[in-house]
Amino acid sequence: MGNRLSKIYTRTGDDGTTGLGDGSRVGKDSLRVSAYGTIDELNSSIGIVLACEVPADIRETLIRIQHELFNLGGELCIPGMALVHDSDIERLERELDGFNEDLPVLKEFILPGGGMAAAQCHLARTIARRAERGVVSLARVESVRGEATRYLNRLSDLLFVIARVLARASAHGEVLWQHERVKR
Repeated sequence: MGNRLSKIYTRTGDDGTTGLGDGSRVGKDSLRVSAYGTIDELNSSIGIVLACEVPADIRETLIRIQHELFNLGGELCIPGMALVHDSDIERLERELDGFNEDLPVLKEFILPGGGMAAAQCHLARTIARRAERGVVSLARVESVRGEATRYLNRLSDLLFVIARVLARASAHGEVLWQHERVKR
């Protein structure tokens, strides 16, 4: 394990820069910092889902994903590091298929809602999409492994399916978009 922080503030970021894991300093508003910061936000939002009552299989999946997101943030914080792998993406796909297997086919768009856990999972899904956009933006100007984007893409799909499972398991059910529009 690396160095433990005995003092939380260092004052080194008071000038608007932050240190990357390789020792270099970049602006706190850099695309790299924004990307791994959004991944941190995503991880926190999954923590809120886990603060709700969720089935054991979903809890286990989300806790493992939190660890993988920490790895992904580390990968982005240390340019050139590889901490997320194809096997992680393949596991997300297997879990997605498994959770989706018993769900009815989608015929309508689903609105975020369906109980607290499902609504929080929908929020996590939208943060995952924003994190993916941030990583894509970063990859346009700096080297980023393709696994990072693929992982976030599959994760947002998995979070959508988990939100559906949670909504259906709650007393609230899924909230379907009412596409009939009132004529004005």
